[in-house]
Amino acid sequence: MTPLETLLDQLAGITPPTDDPTGRTTFSQLEFWRMVRNLADHQLSTHAAHLDDVRVAEKAGSTTKKLLIEMGFAPAVSTRTTRVADSLGTLSKVEACAADGRLSGEIVDAIVRGMATIKKRSATTLSDDDRTIYETELLTQALSGATPTEIQKHAQTIGSTIADEEGGIPACDDRTLDTLSHHTTDDSRVEIHANLTQTVGEKFISMIDERSMPRPEPDGSPDRRSAAQIRADAFEVLLDQAAVGAAMDTIGTPRTQTLLTIPADAGNPAFLPWTGSATQSTAKRLSCDGTLTEIIIDGETVPLQMGRERRLFPAHLRKAIIIRDETCIKCGAPPSHTQVHHILHWSDDGDTDLDNGCLLCQRCHTQVHHNGWDIMMGFDRHPWLIPPADIDPRRRPLPAYNRRTMRLDDAA
Repeated sequence: MTPLETLLDQLAGITPPTDDPTGRTTFSQLEFWRMVRNLADHQLSTHAAHLDDVRVAEKAGSTTKKLLIEMGFAPAVSTRTTRVADSLGTLSKVEACAADGRLSGEIVDAIVRGMATIKKRSATTLSDDDRTIYETELLTQALSGATPTEIQKHAQTIGSTIADEEGGIPACDDRTLDTLSHHTTDDSRVEIHANLTQTVGEKFISMIDERSMPRPEPDGSPDRRSAAQIRADAFEVLLDQAAVGAAMDTIGTPRTQTLLTIPADAGNPAFLPWTGSATQSTAKRLSCDGTLTEIIIDGETVPLQMGRERRLFPAHLRKAIIIRDETCIKCGAPPSHTQVHHILHWSDDGDTDLDNGCLLCQRCHTQVHHNGWDIMMGFDRHPWLIPPADIDPRRRPLPAYNRRTMRLDDAA
């Protein structure tokens, strides 16, 4: 027998003690098995990484993840194992703790995903020093007893803080990364996959959740549908409501309902209930055109103040702005594709009135918030676009799209 087979037989022979009235010995053995499991998780990742190095799966026209599934690993375990394997060599402190059994595979995976989140939200490449600092911070959390979810949330908070400090477009706000695809399966069903910005994701999850209430069966018994089936039915309801709304005059309807939680000490970023911490630019953009409720909390997440729900740019103002601007002021998209943007951000005490609003489509809205475009209201009470310096070093104002035939000297 090989040494590994001998070791396996020895481990298989360990059973809970029959004479342990206090449970102390059983508890010690359970702690031993926890360490063994953690070591096994680490060995799975290191062995999977070695399979990648020698290209075993690639030579067979497959992937290491598929190979693990074929060996009998659950898909979730295979995904976690290969993700950790891909990170080996980049997180030395985490690897050291995993190698001696102090960290489970789930915790290591949470740190790996957390570091990926921080990297994606950074506008620049992380330096080695920064990577070490953030790795140490997440590892300290893990060793203090944080759960994988708590580690990921902390990583999101770090990422949001970095994004606000560095400027630029973090991955969570970058619309150029957005994808949505669908295909018909062999049994004529449709599979949908999307990868969207945090803002769009928050809207989608909020709307699905609002329509995902279980309902009793006709005989009064509990809803027999699974949670996934309830969400699928809610998606159909959402599509039907969108179709009805498209046939009606809904230009004054707010885009979504959003809860924005703001720490009172301003030490951490604001966050959204479904998708976590948010950058300042995300929070400002959400506040431009929707129903927003601000909740201010203390350090123990106890609400200190509930802002009243505000419907920004109600129907009559939105209609007036549409009459004036006609289209997106930057690209000419039709009004049904636009939001009303606060020229002076609402969160910066900008007024909700005709002279502080203009129409922007989603893509142009992002460019105004992230790419250096500014908007000013002219003396003629029309919005003017100011391009960034890399487009026009003199940053000369441009009229709105529906007034592009104008020139600045004509207005004068």
